[in-house]
Amino acid sequence: MEEGTLQEGTMFSTVLIANRGEIAVRVIRTLRRLGIRSVAIYSDADAEAVHVREADEAVRIGPAVASESYLSIDKVLDAAVLSGADAIHPGYGFLSENADFARACEERGIVFIGPPAEAMDALGDKVRAKLAAEAADVPVLPGLQRDGLTDEDILGFADEHPDAFPLMVKASAGGGGRGMRIVPTRDELPAALEAARREALSGFGNDALLVERYVERAKHIEVQLLADAHGNAISLGERECSLQRRHQKVVEEAPSPTVTPEVRERLGAAAVRLAHEAGYVGAGTAEFIVSSDEPDKFFFLEVNARLQVEHPVTELINGDIDLVEQQLLVAAGHELTIAQEDVELTGWAIEVRLCAEDPANGFLPATGRIGLFRAPTGPGIRVDTGFETGSEVTPYYDSLLAKVIAYGKDREQALARLTGALENLRVLGVTTNAGFLTRLLAVPDVVAGDFDTGLIERGAAESLPPQEDLVEAAIAQALAETLALEPTDPAADSWDRLVSWRIDGRAPVDLELETAAGDVLAITVDGAPSAGAVVTVGEDDGVGVSARSAPDGRTTVVTGGRARRWDHATVEGRRWLGAGGDAFAFTLREPVVESAAAAAEGSLEAPMPGTVIAVRTAAGDEVEEGQVLVVLESMKMEITLTAPADATVADVHVGVGDSVVQGQVLVELEASA
Repeated sequence: MEEGTLQEGTMFSTVLIANRGEIAVRVIRTLRRLGIRSVAIYSDADAEAVHVREADEAVRIGPAVASESYLSIDKVLDAAVLSGADAIHPGYGFLSENADFARACEERGIVFIGPPAEAMDALGDKVRAKLAAEAADVPVLPGLQRDGLTDEDILGFADEHPDAFPLMVKASAGGGGRGMRIVPTRDELPAALEAARREALSGFGNDALLVERYVERAKHIEVQLLADAHGNAISLGERECSLQRRHQKVVEEAPSPTVTPEVRERLGAAAVRLAHEAGYVGAGTAEFIVSSDEPDKFFFLEVNARLQVEHPVTELINGDIDLVEQQLLVAAGHELTIAQEDVELTGWAIEVRLCAEDPANGFLPATGRIGLFRAPTGPGIRVDTGFETGSEVTPYYDSLLAKVIAYGKDREQALARLTGALENLRVLGVTTNAGFLTRLLAVPDVVAGDFDTGLIERGAAESLPPQEDLVEAAIAQALAETLALEPTDPAADSWDRLVSWRIDGRAPVDLELETAAGDVLAITVDGAPSAGAVVTVGEDDGVGVSARSAPDGRTTVVTGGRARRWDHATVEGRRWLGAGGDAFAFTLREPVVESAAAAAEGSLEAPMPGTVIAVRTAAGDEVEEGQVLVVLESMKMEITLTAPADATVADVHVGVGDSVVQGQVLVELEASA
């Protein structure tokens, strides 16, 4: 991005960013480059966050709960007035597609850096957006969409159209996969409607729904739009967003490997027609579904009336254009400086979303303190993040930690660079999906560019690393522990530094490492690692290794002539280490003399920190295996907890609205007679 590219004319002096995390940092850096003063807002949970430090000024807006801070229109506007901001950039999520917020900004004399409220009314709501698309002659999926649909309306539609299944139930407001359910049969529809409405109300404050035909083996293609208030609108090419899990994007790239120049032109034209129809102004995205069986046909899905998470890939293939700067220019009343004929796509860009989530536990969100965060660097590599070493990942907000983006002259180079970047990325202290992303990029269909939205759900990529990688990590950790005990002063006896390790003269060192899954690995290190040792894991044969510690805290382990460097961090007593795409966590244990006490027999425990949003049982109830007992919410995800077997409820320890920690007993169960 070149310096000083603002046009002559009016421009904002101070912009408040009504958001947090990586998008807040992203906007702040553009503002700084353009010489515009930035103001951050923060909740109590984000008082030490990166975006707070990066901004020129920061204003506290409330407690950690989003509804009392980032989602409070009055508090955000009060912060803008207090700081003297003449404009607000909403980022994405939170209030970014809230028409009432845009109107409130206008009433306070503050410019909302986004589309007019009227355009958001027309496009931010999926029902109205589909009606606008039909008016603009843009193809839409068949289904039922109108304001005020009741469950009875939707069930009646299903009864009248039994061949419409599978159906997609969608929240009319919001996005990000919340309030969406695929419904294979009529019998599953009532429960899906209940869950979708509850999730939509929690996430967007609006439980309105629509239904449409679900396209199996579909591709998700979206088009980046830019429009000004002078009647100009252009498209900046498409993005391929089909690699999804639970309807949430995991990998995005631009351009799409399957969109032809002819389809690209038609997609762009359809998106521009829709923008004109709705009176759209600013940056936005029109999303489409393309059938894998008929790649020349597409159907309108929705418009995201804001900047998208995946906007960096579009920036990179459009000559490193700065879309945030374009938003500022348009909001300040300037005309677009780019005409459609000026748009020329060059190279290839691919982005992955690094999230704090646990692949071993169904990709549930993870929390904790980051003991080490090291972003990859190199030609064509870009990392957008709002986290660093020492940052706290809380259960209050989205699980996105960073976006890792690679640009290359073609798709092959971009993919190779991105794979290398993930292998050099290091996040220790919080479980992430980095290793899973590395394995996903190596799936043959992904390499070939031949995939659809269901590829991940079909298990194309392994969630967990191979067992041999876990054992290799355990050996590396054992060697690191042993190296720490080697005396630096030959006259000093430091072998007793670690309680519960036994050593007598040159006798081997025994230790036990407990994995994150609760498995225990018994390891023996025979000899000094710096001079060469034999390591035995369980009943396996011993392996000859050597190891040395580096000043940067890494440990280099040499096995069979192969050297591998491991990063280390200790967070709350757990030993974290990583090499390649994966990170591992171990707890150092004393040798087991007697089995530790198990959790209370028959208890239902919280699998993660969160908030109780539903309790569907009471003491004395007879419950069946699989029956939903408690529903939790954490990091915008809803988790249902079910009875593990037929049982009687002995006691219920939580109520709706309670905050719980991982491992907390929620319901006590007794085996049925």
